[in-house]
Amino acid sequence: MKAYGLIGYPLTHSFSKKYFADKFQKENLLNYSYELYPLAAINELPLLIDAHPDLKGLNVTIPYKEQVLKYATERSFQVDEIGAANTLKISGNKIIAYNTDVIGFEKSFIKKLKPHHKKALILGTGGASKAVQFVLKNFKIEFLIVSRKQATSQSINYSSIDEKIINEYTVIINCSPVGTFPNVSDSPEIPYQYISSNHYFFDLIYNPAKTEFLKKGEEKGAYTENGYEMLVLQAEESWKIWNEITDE
Repeated sequence: MKAYGLIGYPLTHSFSKKYFADKFQKENLLNYSYELYPLAAINELPLLIDAHPDLKGLNVTIPYKEQVLKYATERSFQVDEIGAANTLKISGNKIIAYNTDVIGFEKSFIKKLKPHHKKALILGTGGASKAVQFVLKNFKIEFLIVSRKQATSQSINYSSIDEKIINEYTVIINCSPVGTFPNVSDSPEIPYQYISSNHYFFDLIYNPAKTEFLKKGEEKGAYTENGYEMLVLQAEESWKIWNEITDE
């Protein structure tokens, strides 16, 4: 048996479990499983791996994309640059950390990117936000990070976003969990009245398919994209890593 799974907390719903269950069935992979492993604290990870010797790989979600790095014996170049991982390859005593959010976001994001989209607001500061920052740097798109915490030299508060900033930063990427099911009426606190058809709203959330954030952007004529395709792309990249990068 080759076992895979997802760690995070809480894990009330999961794209990954259904995606991989359907994949295993469709591709007739009878000796494979994918389970959810909600960990109340990241220090439970070694116990989980010891208890499941068949584990070959794990996906990592909120809130452990950064915390998990202390258990990695090796890291990909992207993980070193970003400081966050969402995929672990387990090979013998080795835990190798990768970040497939990068390729998932990049391939999905670029499809609706227009020449005038030169500056971005990134809503949120967690592991997913760090992957988005990495991609935007590669695209040479200037960005501001927006945080609910006190503003720093690298971030601003939501209360600082005014008409001038909205007009200047025509890409807005939600990397926060605000608006995720079941809190579907919530949306990031930005001044939507200044949004126009020049804007591009990207939401990393996939459930619901159209968040309140995306609805508000759409109402103003903005380009919009949710996180579903990004998740599919990063899941397939994880699968490739688990099955092609091996020393077994």
